[in-house]
Amino acid sequence: MDLGLTDKRAVVLAGTRGLGAGIARALCAEGVEVMICGRSGAEETAREMSRDAAEGGLVHGLDCDVYDRAALDAFLDAAISKLERIDILVLNGGGPPPGPAAGTDAQQWEHWFSRMFANLVHAANRCVPAMRERGWGRLLTVASSAAIQPLENMGLSNSIRAGLLAWNKTLALEVAADGVNCNVLLPGRIDTERVQQLDAANAQRLGKSAEEVKAASLGGIPAKRYGTAQEFGDVGAFLCSSRASYVTGSAVRVDGGLIKAI
Repeated sequence: MDLGLTDKRAVVLAGTRGLGAGIARALCAEGVEVMICGRSGAEETAREMSRDAAEGGLVHGLDCDVYDRAALDAFLDAAISKLERIDILVLNGGGPPPGPAAGTDAQQWEHWFSRMFANLVHAANRCVPAMRERGWGRLLTVASSAAIQPLENMGLSNSIRAGLLAWNKTLALEVAADGVNCNVLLPGRIDTERVQQLDAANAQRLGKSAEEVKAASLGGIPAKRYGTAQEFGDVGAFLCSSRASYVTGSAVRVDGGLIKAI
């Protein structure tokens, strides 16, 4: 299937590793010119992605910590200068440390809300108006299955990512008539460094081995395995494409059947 992406230009935040890298690689493979950022090694990763692209996609990279508002603005300035326009914006970033909702103080909530929510909304506010003017755009937000089915001991992440879901739905209603689609990807247990870290943290908290924790996780996944970043990225590329022109305001699960809600 031709996704109709060969003339598009995309920015993928936190696109050097994990879920962001999966989306960046999938877009590049479809011929999209992509700019990624990461805390370090973004230029080298971009060169590697460009070499691997089968359809002549091109990737640029620039180091940037998306938790730093000034650095994020500088990156977006550089992306607009390099790409000339941004047709696709993928909002992605890291997550907070594990911990309960009870007892987490207001300072922690403010700290992580600013990083995980406000900064991503700021990036969207910078890019979406130009998409609306041109009559075409894609905003894709990477959240978590926990936004629908909260995870134990993940109070900050569960709450903030659920907020992103509500914000995306509201924005989608406002910009759909201008040709801009806004969707959320909800990863389940995708085999990334982040999931490995969470498994290790749970193992330590429960007094079990990482292997035991992973085995318990697999028991709750109907597919009986963790997903791959490529599988996740392929779904993301479709949602960013012209083929998904009538899909907006949606939260799409890539979870192997993990989420039990209908």
